[in-house]
Amino acid sequence: MTELSRRSPLSSQPSDEAVNEARLTVHLKAIRRAAGLTQVELARRIGVSRKTVNTVENAVFVPSTKVALRLARALDSRVEDLFSLDD
Repeated sequence: MTELSRRSPLSSQPSDEAVNEARLTVHLKAIRRAAGLTQVELARRIGVSRKTVNTVENAVFVPSTKVALRLARALDSRVEDLFSLDD
């Protein structure tokens, strides 16, 4: 199936099926380590548990928009630096 055929007929946006097929790549661990922070330190900065940071880093959990924005702010990054979609 091509990308074009997965698009909604009424929109130039990808269909829900195409979006769900895209894989999320998480760069959070590398950026956190480069910033010299532990999971605990990052978790405290953004007000979540260490387990939350761990599950996001290991792509077990996709963070909410608020958490993603807090992560980016705490790491002086953009959300796009922390996460990317592989089409």
